[in-house]
Amino acid sequence: MAEGSTGPVASHCLDVRGFRCPVPVGEARKALGALAPGACLEVRFDDPEALEDLPPMVARLGQRVVGLEEGAGDWRLFIEVVA
Repeated sequence: MAEGSTGPVASHCLDVRGFRCPVPVGEARKALGALAPGACLEVRFDDPEALEDLPPMVARLGQRVVGLEEGAGDWRLFIEVVA
């Protein structure tokens, strides 16, 4: 996390910057499927379309978005694995 940030602490990171949808969504889905409940996945992406597509996918999978940070043209979405 950025210095001074008070957001969630990720236990796993997925960097899909430079890829366009549907790649970020598909890779996030695969990564979430490999994690145990209680894990927190940080997904870094720079495709604005993924900002619209990732949260609904997370909800469909029964997981929970616990944070979103934006900076310098990219985003960091934090997803808690609950199921």
